[in-house]
Amino acid sequence: MGNNLLAILGVGRGTWGHVSRLIQEEPWDNIVLFGDEFGEDNFELRQENIKWVMVNKRKSFDTMKEIITEHLIKKNVVVSIISGTGKEHTALLGALKEAGIKYKLIILAADGTQYI
Repeated sequence: MGNNLLAILGVGRGTWGHVSRLIQEEPWDNIVLFGDEFGEDNFELRQENIKWVMVNKRKSFDTMKEIITEHLIKKNVVVSIISGTGKEHTALLGALKEAGIKYKLIILAADGTQYI
């Protein structure tokens, strides 16, 4: 079984390229992108293993965390927080913590992906 990527896709389109390259760099079993309708409509990378989860950052923190919790993958979790806001990141990391899910952070560096 391979890894499963969870990533925030925020409104800052400058970070979309980073997330897109992460997706293409590794052979992911599942990819869950947390974002809004604008992101889903305009993020150019399309793959069958990408699932979009709509998260309205104007909602309360608890509501965001509940929505994220409903769509968590429980094993072999890798998380990218390069895109998005602190509120979105905190909701994702809080949901993972409350669910007791272990994860690794990932970032794209000059020499490829780095796991933290």
